[in-house]
Amino acid sequence: MRETKRISDLASMYGIPTAIHFGGSPVGCMASVHVISTLKDFVVMENHAADIPWWGDLVTGPAKPIIQDGYITVPDGPGLGVELNEEACQAHIRVPPGYFAPTPQFDRYILDEFRTGGPYPHLDGDGKLVNTPQTP
Repeated sequence: MRETKRISDLASMYGIPTAIHFGGSPVGCMASVHVISTLKDFVVMENHAADIPWWGDLVTGPAKPIIQDGYITVPDGPGLGVELNEEACQAHIRVPPGYFAPTPQFDRYILDEFRTGGPYPHLDGDGKLVNTPQTP
């Protein structure tokens, strides 16, 4: 978000307006809305989720529909001004292995299965260095 602001501010110095591409959740949308509300020469934010009927139901907080007549009101609540609607998320988001289920597959290094001898050197739970290369 900070980099978007920096790029837009630089472009504005040269008279170049900013158009934002967005495709994601209402949480990400509100983060983008907060950023674009600070841009001097903001023109438009493209949004690919507007036609999903339940998209706005994934959060509570902002007025519904979130996009009204092509505009989104910047929420004034704490944080981004939205909270997850747990029931709607569970009903519509189908990401395996399940809604906030453990994902131990992401605990490994990406290349672990291509390396013999286990994971890269690291500190264990007690702070001891393990899996260091052994010298003969």
